[in-house]
Amino acid sequence: MKVSTLVRGAFAAALFLALALGWPAAALAANMDVKIDNFTFGPQKVTVKAGDTVTWTNEDDIPHLVVSIGHFRSQALDTGDKYSFTFTTPGTFQYFCGLHPQMQGTVVVEGAAGATQ
Repeated sequence: MKVSTLVRGAFAAALFLALALGWPAAALAANMDVKIDNFTFGPQKVTVKAGDTVTWTNEDDIPHLVVSIGHFRSQALDTGDKYSFTFTTPGTFQYFCGLHPQMQGTVVVEGAAGATQ
Protein backbone atom coordinates (compact mmCIF):
# COMPACT_ATOMS: atom_id res chain seq x y z
CA MET A 1 0.00 0.00 0.00
CA LYS A 2 1.36 3.40 -0.96
CA VAL A 3 1.82 6.09 1.64
CA SER A 4 -0.30 8.57 -0.36
CA THR A 5 -3.23 6.13 -0.37
CA LEU A 6 -2.89 5.66 3.37
CA VAL A 7 -2.79 9.43 3.98
CA ARG A 8 -5.82 10.00 1.75
CA GLY A 9 -7.75 7.30 3.60
CA ALA A 10 -6.81 8.72 6.99
CA PHE A 11 -7.86 12.21 5.91
CA ALA A 12 -11.21 10.94 4.59
CA ALA A 13 -11.84 9.05 7.84
CA ALA A 14 -10.98 12.10 9.96
CA LEU A 15 -13.23 14.32 7.86
CA PHE A 16 -16.10 11.84 8.13
CA LEU A 17 -15.73 11.64 11.93
CA ALA A 18 -15.56 15.41 12.29
CA LEU A 19 -18.75 15.87 10.30
CA ALA A 20 -20.53 13.01 12.03
CA LEU A 21 -19.65 14.36 15.49
CA GLY A 22 -20.89 17.85 14.70
CA TRP A 23 -17.68 19.69 14.00
CA PRO A 24 -18.49 23.36 14.59
CA ALA A 25 -19.57 25.02 11.40
CA ALA A 26 -20.64 28.55 10.71
CA ALA A 27 -24.26 28.99 11.73
CA LEU A 28 -26.49 30.16 8.93
CA ALA A 29 -28.42 33.31 9.61
CA ALA A 30 -32.17 33.04 9.21
CA ASN A 31 -34.81 35.41 7.96
CA MET A 32 -38.14 35.95 9.71
CA ASP A 33 -41.04 37.59 7.87
CA VAL A 34 -43.61 39.87 9.50
CA LYS A 35 -46.67 40.97 7.55
CA ILE A 36 -48.28 44.36 8.00
CA ASP A 37 -51.98 44.03 7.22
CA ASN A 38 -55.26 45.44 8.55
CA PHE A 39 -53.39 47.70 11.00
CA THR A 40 -51.55 44.78 12.64
CA PHE A 41 -48.12 43.17 12.62
CA GLY A 42 -48.29 39.43 12.12
CA PRO A 43 -46.95 37.63 13.96
CA GLN A 44 -46.99 40.25 16.68
CA LYS A 45 -44.07 38.63 18.53
CA VAL A 46 -41.14 36.87 16.88
CA THR A 47 -38.09 35.19 18.38
CA VAL A 48 -34.83 35.08 16.43
CA LYS A 49 -31.13 34.45 17.03
CA ALA A 50 -28.49 37.19 16.98
CA GLY A 51 -27.43 37.60 13.37
CA ASP A 52 -30.91 36.87 12.00
CA THR A 53 -32.85 39.33 9.86
CA VAL A 54 -36.48 40.32 10.25
CA THR A 55 -38.27 41.59 7.14
CA TRP A 56 -41.52 43.53 7.41
CA THR A 57 -43.76 43.59 4.32
CA ASN A 58 -46.60 46.08 4.01
CA GLU A 59 -49.63 44.22 2.66
CA ASP A 60 -52.02 46.95 3.80
CA ASP A 61 -53.44 49.53 1.40
CA ILE A 62 -52.01 52.49 3.35
CA PRO A 63 -48.42 53.43 4.34
CA HIS A 64 -46.81 52.28 7.57
CA LEU A 65 -43.44 52.81 9.31
CA VAL A 66 -41.60 50.32 11.51
CA VAL A 67 -39.94 52.06 14.47
CA SER A 68 -38.01 50.85 17.51
CA ILE A 69 -36.76 53.93 19.32
CA GLY A 70 -32.98 53.97 19.49
CA HIS A 71 -32.61 50.85 17.34
CA PHE A 72 -34.17 51.12 13.88
CA ARG A 73 -36.64 53.11 11.78
CA SER A 74 -37.94 52.33 8.31
CA GLN A 75 -38.96 54.80 5.66
CA ALA A 76 -42.68 54.98 4.90
CA LEU A 77 -43.65 51.60 3.44
CA ASP A 78 -46.26 51.72 0.70
CA THR A 79 -48.24 48.63 -0.30
CA GLY A 80 -45.77 45.87 -1.26
CA ASP A 81 -42.73 47.64 0.19
CA LYS A 82 -40.35 45.82 2.54
CA TYR A 83 -37.99 46.81 5.32
CA SER A 84 -35.33 44.52 6.76
CA PHE A 85 -33.22 44.79 9.90
CA THR A 86 -30.49 42.41 11.07
CA PHE A 87 -30.39 41.96 14.84
CA THR A 88 -26.85 41.56 16.19
CA THR A 89 -27.45 42.00 19.92
CA PRO A 90 -29.56 39.75 22.16
CA GLY A 91 -32.47 41.46 23.88
CA THR A 92 -36.12 42.38 23.56
CA PHE A 93 -37.00 45.06 21.02
CA GLN A 94 -40.42 46.69 21.18
CA TYR A 95 -41.53 48.37 17.95
CA PHE A 96 -44.57 50.20 16.59
CA CYS A 97 -45.90 51.90 13.49
CA GLY A 98 -44.73 55.50 13.38
CA LEU A 99 -48.02 56.56 11.74
CA HIS A 100 -50.36 54.36 13.80
CA PRO A 101 -48.79 53.93 17.26
CA GLN A 102 -51.50 51.50 18.39
CA MET A 103 -49.84 48.97 16.05
CA GLN A 104 -47.17 47.28 18.17
CA GLY A 105 -44.91 44.26 18.05
CA THR A 106 -41.92 42.64 19.71
CA VAL A 107 -38.73 40.99 18.49
CA VAL A 108 -36.93 38.79 21.02
CA VAL A 109 -33.31 38.17 20.06
CA GLU A 110 -31.54 35.21 21.66
CA GLY A 111 -27.80 34.58 21.63
CA ALA A 112 -26.44 33.18 18.36
CA ALA A 113 -26.30 29.41 18.01
CA GLY A 114 -22.94 28.13 19.23
CA ALA A 115 -22.08 31.40 20.95
CA THR A 116 -20.57 31.26 24.40
CA GLN A 117 -21.90 33.61 27.04
